Amino acid sequence: MSDTQANAALLVMDMQAGIVDRYAQSSDILERTNIAIATARAASIPVIYVVVGFRPGYPEVSSRNKMFSARRQAASSMVAFSTELPQAIAPQPTDVVITKRRVSAFSGSDLEVVLRAQNISHLVLCGIATSGVVLSTLREAADKDYQLTVLADCCLDSDEEVHRVLLSKVFPRQAEVTQAKDWAATLDVEK
Repeated sequence: MSDTQANAALLVMDMQAGIVDRYAQSSDILERTNIAIATARAASIPVIYVVVGFRPGYPEVSSRNKMFSARRQAASSMVAFSTELPQAIAPQPTDVVITKRRVSAFSGSDLEVVLRAQNISHLVLCGIATSGVVLSTLREAADKDYQLTVLADCCLDSDEEVHRVLLSKVFPRQAEVTQAKDWAATLDVEK
């Protein structure tokens, strides 16, 4: 493992079933993400899943929050928002699952406590959506002085142009943007 990966963690963000199912190309991203997860585990890099979730009745959601208040209103007529992860990328007992209450993985969660406890200083990010959790987490993590890598082929967004611009123009200002296979090649793991 390279020195830059010594204190790394892989963050698999907002890839819970209810979100993944909204995307036609979700089977491809699950397959690529599963390979990244297996690579991280083989390199003894912690895998941390971040899911968005709320208590029954959504007491954490303000009517002033445009994104989540719409979900709260819809929840009154449907099953509660699921934090279940797809079997294809299911956590192992040694993995950590963090529940957040907002878009960024840090906001309304104990992610930073977990990272500090494990002396993590380098975050490898992947998730859905590129313009949501990945962007928000990247910006906040950069402000917190984490070293950052984004696995571009393990990110997905409903707007392909926004996805492209973020990965090619915005994220490289604060992170290394790479493909999962190229990231794996930087690690000293048995294939």
